[in-house]
Amino acid sequence: MKPKILIIDDEVDYCMILKNYFRAKNYQVTCGFTAKECLQLLEEVHPDILFLDNNLPDGKGWILIDTIVEKFPLLKIYLISAFYKTSDEITPHGKNITVWEKPISFNLLNQVFK
Repeated sequence: MKPKILIIDDEVDYCMILKNYFRAKNYQVTCGFTAKECLQLLEEVHPDILFLDNNLPDGKGWILIDTIVEKFPLLKIYLISAFYKTSDEITPHGKNITVWEKPISFNLLNQVFK
């Protein structure tokens, strides 16, 4: 079974670039564009990995972290934003959470997702 990735970002082109990248690496990829869609798609898709942008049209994506970690404690989460913060500043659940600054380079993706 293919590992599942959920990408939540309101930049459609950015989502499509990541989706194509991960599909080529044999991941099943689903995209959403709002915080509301994030919570809905988490329940429907049950991904292994979540890429979550902070600035979404209906609020701050990172505010959802405590709720997400409570419901999906094993989910690997990548918090993405043009404004960098460390994971320690965001939540006490840092072991499954990584913060990346936009834009994400393919070199970084290649190092993490070999």
